[in-house]
Amino acid sequence: MAKEKARDLRTSVALLWGEQDQPTRGPKPSLTPRRIAEAAVALADAEGLDAVSMNKVAAEFGVSAMALYRYVPGKAELVELMVEAVSSERPDLTAAGPGWRPRLEEWARRSWAVYRAHPWLLAATAMRRQVMGPGQLAWLDAALAAMEPTALTAAQRHQVFLLIVGLVRNLAQQRADFDEDHNREWNRLTGELLDRHADSFPALTRAIAAGAFAPPPVDPLDFGLERILDGVQALIDDAEGGATAGGGAGA
Repeated sequence: MAKEKARDLRTSVALLWGEQDQPTRGPKPSLTPRRIAEAAVALADAEGLDAVSMNKVAAEFGVSAMALYRYVPGKAELVELMVEAVSSERPDLTAAGPGWRPRLEEWARRSWAVYRAHPWLLAATAMRRQVMGPGQLAWLDAALAAMEPTALTAAQRHQVFLLIVGLVRNLAQQRADFDEDHNREWNRLTGELLDRHADSFPALTRAIAAGAFAPPPVDPLDFGLERILDGVQALIDDAEGGATAGGGAGA
């Protein structure tokens, strides 16, 4: 079996940042990577990421798939352009008010809104380092900027960012996996099992009886954010306390 040819990531960088070479002769290109990505986003929103193909996107413009390769080398690059297209607007966090906490809360809510609007984004942005465009980097920059006035180190700010992204992605995964009929059947079967084996799982049985698996009374995003940011506040307090103690000892 032939080994898949490694991608040239410089091509992705050029596409995402608009730095690809432009033809100096011939007719003006009728399409752009941006227009192609927007058509692919609309297709993925309607039918899912698996439905996106060069053929289907080309059909939206009434051209052949080969015509698209003049602008986008393949589906991998197309998906990267799609992610950039839905992340292109830097979140303005100033309306949330001063302070790192309300701004991070606003950042998380805006990120969650993007994932809700584009469920395919979860699969398109696996948790690995990918080539990112200016829009995606602007989202990262906005989150880090919100924490700059704190006593957190640069590494800690990045870790907080990853915690918040992880929360948003986890909720997006739960939303993508949820099926009402399956959930109802799971509840029925699990209830029957625990009725027969309650003595083997006493803590679980008590938790279910007390409503542990009932719909949460608060928004899961708000609950998760509050827990994470309470911990961040404690970390900041420790850092500020240590800095004060250190300053006093050296005075």
